[in-house]
Amino acid sequence: MSQITREQRDEVIAHFQYEGMLVEEGPYGSGHINDTFLLVFEIAEMGQIKVILQRMNKDVFEKPVELMENILGVTSYLRQQIIENGGDPERETLNVIPTVDGRPYYLDSRGDYWRSYKFITDATSYDQVEKPEHFYQSAVAFGNFQRLLADYPAETLHETIKGFHDTKARFAAFKKVVEEDVMGRAASVQEEIQFVLDREEIADYFCDLLAKGEIPLRVTHNDTKLNNIMIDNKTGKGICVIDLDTVMPGLAMNDFGDSIRFGASTAAEDEQNLDKVSCSMDLFDLYAKGYIEGCAGKLTQREIELMPMGAKTMTYECGMRFLTDYLQGDTYFKIHREGHNLDRCRTQFRLVEDMEKKWYTMQDIVNKYSNS
Repeated sequence: MSQITREQRDEVIAHFQYEGMLVEEGPYGSGHINDTFLLVFEIAEMGQIKVILQRMNKDVFEKPVELMENILGVTSYLRQQIIENGGDPERETLNVIPTVDGRPYYLDSRGDYWRSYKFITDATSYDQVEKPEHFYQSAVAFGNFQRLLADYPAETLHETIKGFHDTKARFAAFKKVVEEDVMGRAASVQEEIQFVLDREEIADYFCDLLAKGEIPLRVTHNDTKLNNIMIDNKTGKGICVIDLDTVMPGLAMNDFGDSIRFGASTAAEDEQNLDKVSCSMDLFDLYAKGYIEGCAGKLTQREIELMPMGAKTMTYECGMRFLTDYLQGDTYFKIHREGHNLDRCRTQFRLVEDMEKKWYTMQDIVNKYSNS
């Protein structure tokens, strides 16, 4: 995306329903997709208020209007659910600030789309698991997100990234990339390619169950990492799920599984020493407990039984995506060294292997909490 000028930001700020005098502004957060700013306004006799202003990345999200329709629909519904449950809707869900003409987004003179949220005070998001309690709290929060949206009509949501977790389609695309071999790299990664091909049944599994009606389509977050949960600074509880850009129809097991892929690994996503890579059963246990508690009976028994499969599917899919990108010349994921995507692919595949070794333990854990 193009660089943001002072004039462009002034234009945008003038078109949102902000109160008071702007006294401070600057870049905010660690996200790599959207451009995010924190604005501070001074209101007479009320003190300061903070808001988030974001330029949406239209290269990633090609239909920002549909994306904002999703977010407005989901957050409005969440707000009502939170009020009915006696919660605080100002802190427990994102609150969209409308433009001066009442829209949830502003289209500026350069063709960029912007949106704004109220800032959630006295809460922090963490990029890494600093203590296990944070991982547990994120599980409860994502489970509660699923509980609150259990009756929301998932089929009314737009697909903001087409085929995002369509593992069967990603497998077909992978095979095509291997055949084309545009960078001439396939010969050097035959072991990794074979790893994907040998496990084709993983790619088909959930797609086939959904087609048969054996598992329900739900409202899913699709980016269930720890840093998308706001942790209350005083209570230490997970209070709000943020970054709703990828909210769309999906499977609860995949939301659970992506958290495990990222949060229960004993090593960084690009660790080169594969001996350090494993799936921690202590962290898997902690997250399963929190997620099932948060869902509070809204998942079917079949969905709970399939949680380990969700973890394996998301890890397999992610590794396949890294390998696909490597074979195509590293055009999607940012790399910081030669073979970076290949390293990422190998950590994911080592995680899959470790999950396969611990399969019965993972099943025992989810069964323990589903029956408690």
